[in-house]
Amino acid sequence: MKRVGIIGVGEIGRAIVMGLRQGGGESPEVFLSPRGAHTAAELSGRYEGVRVCADNQEVVDRSELVIIAVRRQDRHAALAGLTVDDDKVVVNVMAGVGNDELRRTLATDAPLIRAIPLPAIRERRSITVTYPSHPEVNSFFERMGGALPVAEETAFNVLSTLTGTLTAHYAYLATLTSWATGQGIASDTADRYVRDLFQGVARALSDGTRSLHQLAADHETPNGSNERIRTTWFDPANSEALEKALDDLLADLR
Repeated sequence: MKRVGIIGVGEIGRAIVMGLRQGGGESPEVFLSPRGAHTAAELSGRYEGVRVCADNQEVVDRSELVIIAVRRQDRHAALAGLTVDDDKVVVNVMAGVGNDELRRTLATDAPLIRAIPLPAIRERRSITVTYPSHPEVNSFFERMGGALPVAEETAFNVLSTLTGTLTAHYAYLATLTSWATGQGIASDTADRYVRDLFQGVARALSDGTRSLHQLAADHETPNGSNERIRTTWFDPANSEALEKALDDLLADLR
């Protein structure tokens, strides 16, 4: 794809632009919608070949691949009246908006592919789930950190639900830091230690030969500190509450 358009230049739209400009080599022209005008203007000023269009229709007209990255609640205002020719490829990154609904909104026979790019795509370090599989879209995301096509929309929705746990993870780490600060540790010391502690643990995730349960067991000794926190804090009731929250989010995304 030599011409990529992005409608909705928020956090994900910005990350995609930055990812496209990482690593050198030939990059496609990028056409941005005027929504998120400050971010779009900043990206256009920073990167050669990134342009802000007058409106969303111009984004579509100039692009081969169109990424729709507006917020779910803004989709009607952003997409109303757009004409999308059948030779375009449309990537839908709106959480909870299925392709059937999007096709009705756009009234097009163009290929529609759902995707879940994450902020780390700016560094080309994020695998992106896609549905349905599409060779050009898969290739696009492969160069941005990896593509994970799935065969069923039900599977796509489950994986989309998992992305809703990211900020809970950060909040967990922030709680650990706050607790340590409350015990008299300097806040910058606690922050530095918690970050380094979990960055080190995260590196073990690259070892695909061990399951997540095995990794947990490998970091735990019988009757040790890790086992104590896992069994007393992350108890069956806590686990059930997390699964209930995931079930509720999945139901909404469907």
